[in-house]
Amino acid sequence: MSNGHITIIKPKKLFSLSDLKEVWEYRELLYFFTWRDLKVRYKQTAIGALWAIFQPFMTMVVFSVFFGGLLQIPSDGVPYPIFVYTGLLFWQFFSSALSDTSNVLITNQAIITKVYFPRLLLPLSSVATKFMDFAIAAVILVGMMIYYGYTPHITGLLIIPLLLLITFMASVGFGLILASINVKYRDVRYALPFFIQILMFVTPVIYPASIAGKYSWILALNPMMGVIQSARAALLGTTVLNWTLIGISLAATTILMIFGIYTFKKTERYFADII
Repeated sequence: MSNGHITIIKPKKLFSLSDLKEVWEYRELLYFFTWRDLKVRYKQTAIGALWAIFQPFMTMVVFSVFFGGLLQIPSDGVPYPIFVYTGLLFWQFFSSALSDTSNVLITNQAIITKVYFPRLLLPLSSVATKFMDFAIAAVILVGMMIYYGYTPHITGLLIIPLLLLITFMASVGFGLILASINVKYRDVRYALPFFIQILMFVTPVIYPASIAGKYSWILALNPMMGVIQSARAALLGTTVLNWTLIGISLAATTILMIFGIYTFKKTERYFADII
């Protein structure tokens, strides 16, 4: 209050380009949140960065024994362990980002209710930390490619950043929607693990998309299907790289992210009151 005037700061009802500008203006705070999450994840845990390797690696071992060994699920002509690990690498990025982002407002409720800053920074920083997990876990994939004798073409390496961008947008889009719902309905945190498990089985993580035959178009509705199939095509040569599928996934996740931001901004004005 100054000279009898009161200034009220409140979030806009709808998403606009000014929101992105505001995020850019607060980019140093975004770096701080990301660095804080990384320190908590890697510096204040017993096994630190090893967890980023242990989780997908042990999942790959279990899947290889049961699905690749006992059930003899096809793997597009490549060894099943490297086939499934390539899928798990991107799936782990998406699923862990989705889980953390859906709860990010609840876990940061103390700062949300005390100071103003663009709330979008919290979910963005939560997803950004998953790039470090991906980089660490990718070391195992490099070792497996050397062991099995796979050498990707330069195109295969150049496509990885694009696939990571699609995964990032899918994680942010879904995460923002779930985070908005979770503020009001806390059941999300209990239902989400089950939802992620179901979603994994409708994503070609443990099996090739070709196994669905004429119903493969149903899998194509899932943007992570395009990411995982393209990663295998680029790195392992399982199929010809389908640029149309990549384009569809990119367009779908762009729309999803815009809708997620819109939903988030639409409910943002209630966060501090009901969190």
